[in-house]
Order: sequence, then structure tokens, then C-alpha cells
Amino acid sequence: MRDYQQAADGFDYQTFADANLAGSLHSLNACVECCDRHALPGRIALFWEGESGARERYTFDELQRWSARFADFLHGQGVRAGDCVSGLLPRRVELLITILGTWRLGAVYQPLFTAFGPKAIGHRLDIAGSKVVVTDGANRAKLDGLDTVPAVLTVAGPKGEGVRRGDFSFWAELEQAADTFEPVMRGAEDPFLMMFTSGTTGLPKAVPVPLKAILAFKGYMTEAVGLRRQDAFWNLADPGWAYGLYYAVTGPLSLGCPTTFYDGPFTVESTCRVVERYRITNLAGSPTAFRLLMAGGERVENALKGRLRAVSSAGEPLTPEVIRWFDRALGVTIHDHYGQTELGMVLCNHHELEHPVRIGAADYAVPGHRVVVVDEQGQELPAETPGILAVDCPRSPLFWFPGYPAAPQKAFQGDYYLSGDTVELNTDGSISFVGRSDDVITTSGYRVGPFDVESALIEHPSVVEAAVVGKPDPERTELVKAFVVLGERFSASEELARELQQHVRERLSAHAYPREVAFVEALPKTPSGKIQRFILRQQG
Repeated sequence: MRDYQQAADGFDYQTFADANLAGSLHSLNACVECCDRHALPGRIALFWEGESGARERYTFDELQRWSARFADFLHGQGVRAGDCVSGLLPRRVELLITILGTWRLGAVYQPLFTAFGPKAIGHRLDIAGSKVVVTDGANRAKLDGLDTVPAVLTVAGPKGEGVRRGDFSFWAELEQAADTFEPVMRGAEDPFLMMFTSGTTGLPKAVPVPLKAILAFKGYMTEAVGLRRQDAFWNLADPGWAYGLYYAVTGPLSLGCPTTFYDGPFTVESTCRVVERYRITNLAGSPTAFRLLMAGGERVENALKGRLRAVSSAGEPLTPEVIRWFDRALGVTIHDHYGQTELGMVLCNHHELEHPVRIGAADYAVPGHRVVVVDEQGQELPAETPGILAVDCPRSPLFWFPGYPAAPQKAFQGDYYLSGDTVELNTDGSISFVGRSDDVITTSGYRVGPFDVESALIEHPSVVEAAVVGKPDPERTELVKAFVVLGERFSASEELARELQQHVRERLSAHAYPREVAFVEALPKTPSGKIQRFILRQQG
């Protein structure tokens, strides 16, 4: 492992770009970077498994030919470089063909999560101005009733099911298309993805992702995820969201590494089966998935212990108990990573770089970024002073976010991009996550980060998940209220609520314990798995 500080201090953007791009910052194409340059005979790009157990594998050169046919189809429909193409597809090879073929044309791919309803889909299609939407029979009906629908390309079922009158049939069109299509080269600032924020606090905002972001994705995959050529890699995240699209598709394929798709809902059993069957050594996913694995106990330990070399978590902070369980029960280090749709992953415990690791801290900036803590006036703060996590843009050559199209300067203050998340700089240079700015609780004059209380709660053997919010209180400004999901063997009771309160008092502090505990069946989450605390505040 290389020393973190040497890697960060020695980072040179031009050298990094020259070493990692087949093209240049003036002329590049995402399909070339993620497919063509790796299209050697027999080199696998995708391992796929369906919920029924069906299995397939696809090589880079197969995807190169299919992406050319897809680009030829798009071109015939009048799609040109810079136009948006949307994908409402499950994790199948058609999804990869759609993404790569869109990029080959120099067009912009816009993902639609398959759990979205018509309102969420319509909002994204309208803002993106999509020229074509690609879907399958299972999701086609979600386009019905929208005010405007672009041309529809539908993946038909076994007997042609799902294709409506007026639709194009995916495989029928591709079979007729030309199997060569010269990649359209673009500049580093040109977008290749059109993302949308997850909408935890309001309507999702459009986030254009420029081609130069591929370099930042590679930096994260190599240094933080620690993806090596000999690894078998699986990112559990759905490509309908940023972490899945950035780091289950773009990141590994840009490195020439195969990715893994499991086309089915998350279960402990299916996860263990896929890890065993494909000999997965490098695993990435969300804290929700990892908490469910931990709740699986001995059956997960027996299946996975010793199989994994590196595990990475993103989406929300990991609780210390999950970190300790992976180390003790599975014999593998799980590292916490922080990022946003607008940033990619920028603050990480790195699997491939040597640095101190503090449990509960997101830790150090990915080389090529300078991440700091600032106050509301944009002044950098010293250690042990809570503030806003910010990126120093002029000193972060891998920072790529150009601003929201409708309000380019909204997220910026001077030289800084402001994340909206409350963090604290530690004396060793690492950074600890406190919570979203609007999630921090003020109680009896103290500021309490929900993550600390949630971490203490999750350590109790009865708790599978927990979310903590502030409830308005005339005496204390706010009081701490916890919403708790219990394990199968436990039942809600006043006695258990008091036990949890005492548990937090002993683990954390007297002022931070939850004065109210509500037992719930499930926590409200965005489709990407992030807890929607604003809904809990309304309920509280």
C-alpha cells in the first residue's frame, strides 16, 4: 500500500489524465473509455444472473458491436451528440447496451430507476428533454398517461410481450442496424450523463456529469475501492442511481474490469449465493444492505467468511457495530465512503492507501480533491468545530460538478462547493460526518448529530435499523426522538424502550439519549436507500 499523504501531495492532473484516458481531455468518448479500448477477444465485461438462477456472460467486444448497432438506431431516429436518451430498465445486458450505445453517439444517458412511478419518470423526462426512452415490458405501462412521451424502444418478452403499437422493438431494431458506428468524440466538459438528485428534501434537481468525471471515478475505484485486475467485483447498487451508475458501470468498465449484475431484489440468500458462485472478492453497497447481512448472523458468516478481500460502503454513514462485525465475523475490512450525486465519492477510508482509520469517520479526500470544513460565511474552520463539508474547487482538479442547469451558482460560495452536510475536522486530519445540516438536533443548548445516536442504538442486539430526529419542544428547543426497527426475535415494549434509552446514555451522553422511542416496521427511504428524516420529523 502506498502512503496516503504522498499520493495526495504528488497528484498531478495532466499526468493522471494521460495515464488513464485512451483519448485526451480535448477529444474523448465514454464508450471508447469503457468498452472499445478493452475489446480484446474473450475479455469479459459482464457477469449476469437472474432471480431464477439463469446466468450469462458478455465480453467487451460483444458489447462493442451491440453498442454500435444501438448508436446506429439512435442516429436513424434523429438523435445527435448532446441529446438525452433515458433508460427505464432492470439490471440486464440491454441496460449496458443502451448506456454504451448512447455514449458512442456522443449523446447523454439519463437513468430512470425501475421502482419510479409515472410522476417521477415524467419529471425527469421533461427536464432532460429526452429524445428516446428505452424500457421493457414490465415497466412500459409506467409511461402511460404522461403528458409527453419521447420515442419508445421496448425490450420485448419471450413472445413479443410488452411492445405497444407505435413502439420500436429493441432486438428487432438492433438486428437490422449496422454493426459499426464511429464513436463521436467530445470535449472533457461535455456531459455524458444526466443525473438527478435523490430528492430527500425537495424536487430532484438535474445534475449534468461531464466526461472528465470518468477520471474522478477511476481515482475512487483504484484508491478507495481498491479494485485490482484480479478481483471479482460486485457493486450491489442499482444503476438507476448515482452510486450504481458511476461505480457499478462506468468505474469498473473504464478500468477494463468485469462488473456483476444480479437482476432481482436484495436478499441475504441471493447475496451469499452470488458472492460464492462468482467468487466475489471486492464488494460495494449501502449500509442498509450490510446491516441486513449482519442481521443474517451465522448463516452469513458460514457462507462468506474469508471470501471477501475488500468491502466498501456508501449512501449513509456506517455504524461502528457493522464495521466491527465485518472484521470479526467475516474477516474483512469494510470502509466507509462519502459522496453525493454532484460529487461522486470524495471522502473515503482508502483500501489501497495507508492512513489512520478512525471508526465513524469518513476520513480523507480522494487524491485530486481538497475537502475542508467551512462556516456559513465560507471561512475554513479549525479542528473540532462543526461546520459544512466543502470542496475547495481551485485546488481540486478532479472536482467536476458544473452546477445545476437551472441555478448554476446555487451550491457554490466563492471558491467552495457547499455540500449541505455537517461534518467536523479531527486533529489527525480526518473528517467525521455529523449529519445533513437540517438533520442536526439542537437540544438544551447542545448540538446532537443523529448519526452518533443511531450508531449507539444499532449496537444494541435488538436493533436492526434506527433513525433519529429532533422533535420541537418548548423547554429544550428540540428533544431527541428515535425510530427503531427491531430484529425478528424482539417485540416492542416500554421496558425495551427504557433499555434502549439507558443504553444510549451509557454509550454516548446524558443529553443525547432519545427521550422518545417509537418502534416501527420500516424507515421511510428514498428509492436509493437513504433515510428520509424529514418525513420522520413530520411524524414526530
